[in-house]
Amino acid sequence: MTQLWETIPEMVLSAADRFGDAEAVVDGPLRLTFTEVVDRIRCAAGAFAGLGIKKGERVALWAPNSADWMIAAFGLLTAGGVLVPVNTRFKSDEAADVIGRSGAKAVLVEKGFLGQDYTAPAGVPVIDLKSDFLSSGSPFTCAVSGTDISDIIFTSGTTGRPKGAMMNHLQTLRAYEEWATLADLRRGDRYLMINPYFHTFGLKAGLVASFLRGATMLPVAVFDVDRVVELIEAERITMLPGPPTLYHSLLTVTDKRRLASLRAGVTGAADIPVELVRRIRDELPFQSLMTGYGLTEAGNVTLSHPGDTPEDVAKTAGLPCEGVEVRIADDGEVLVRGYNVMQGYLDDPVATAATIDEDGWLRTGDLGHFNEDGRLLIVGRKKDMYIVGGFNAYPAEIEGFLLEHPAVAQAAVIGVPDERLGQVGKAFVVLKGSQAGTVTADDLTKWSRDRMAGFKVPRYVEFLDELPLNATGKVMKDQLINR
Repeated sequence: MTQLWETIPEMVLSAADRFGDAEAVVDGPLRLTFTEVVDRIRCAAGAFAGLGIKKGERVALWAPNSADWMIAAFGLLTAGGVLVPVNTRFKSDEAADVIGRSGAKAVLVEKGFLGQDYTAPAGVPVIDLKSDFLSSGSPFTCAVSGTDISDIIFTSGTTGRPKGAMMNHLQTLRAYEEWATLADLRRGDRYLMINPYFHTFGLKAGLVASFLRGATMLPVAVFDVDRVVELIEAERITMLPGPPTLYHSLLTVTDKRRLASLRAGVTGAADIPVELVRRIRDELPFQSLMTGYGLTEAGNVTLSHPGDTPEDVAKTAGLPCEGVEVRIADDGEVLVRGYNVMQGYLDDPVATAATIDEDGWLRTGDLGHFNEDGRLLIVGRKKDMYIVGGFNAYPAEIEGFLLEHPAVAQAAVIGVPDERLGQVGKAFVVLKGSQAGTVTADDLTKWSRDRMAGFKVPRYVEFLDELPLNATGKVMKDQLINR
């Protein structure tokens, strides 16, 4: 595959010449052509330069999907900065931890979104994304190279502490050129963006892929099925990726004629029942439905291909991407090697060395095997992670939060099946002796909602007299799963 561009800003800015007056962005009443959005990106780059952001310096962006998010992100990259997207579902303390460790020189926020506020350390400006900051600069570009770090997206390891995965420009451009081809993303497509921009799926399979292909981008800040159906019908949406929960919602729409424009879908990030894929193909107008397997540390690893059967799409994660090696270790762990593997974890050489071996193989922490057709099947998660509506939930992190409750002596969290979200959390809790009977499941759930992102809050709480432990004192979660 010929690499046309070395950097993300080079590719994005070229969209003005490639697509010109074609509609690039629709965000409420705002409608911008590719020429207009590129002009705004150049001015945003000047605003970051005027703020004193130098090449290679990081800026955090903690805000929901919007045209301003996109302009800020690509403006920062055009100014030579490094993007640090922050999960909008984080509470203030969670966001502060990630932003602080990223060393961000500035933070852009949408003040008041979901009731969250952020106070930065002294000397770090906090800028409202809805202010006039992005339009305050003169057009500007900074020379960067393809091997420079473009973004640091924080993920969590087995301990649950977020780690920043560093990616460069060339990796992203190559990976999402292939993604756009297999997903059948076309020039002129109208792409409704439900996947959050702070996530690899939203940022790269969404924004980057759309600038590669010339698709119109329609950001959605908060998912609401009625609003989504309105937009599909009014804006003639053709491309609609999202987690399985999205497609469950569309299947409940009474008048399917309102969805007639839909052509291409992409799902993943959770177990997909074959029956769901069949229903999508039978009852919704999608001509193609792609799935795949990837992770923040490596982007795309495997993807399904056009013409795959419902069983292939539902039961497998597809075939390895071009230039990506996938093998299964003796213990069943999925290992990945190739151009797509991250440059390492930010400021964490120990974690990097534990994750990427001397031969370049990335330990994914997931368990899997190949079928006779060479397709990857993911069968479990060595890291004990589960996925709630497309978001990774890490039991160790959630258990740590629960143990902060004054009545909780022990806690163990597992993922359990959920028809709508794929999986949700279930917490097994042992209360301190003097607290037994004084705290209810509802009390603990409400307490949790005030302290952690909603997708992390256990949906179910079961109180036990003791947790099942092995000889070394570790919780035997297989016994909890089978309760």
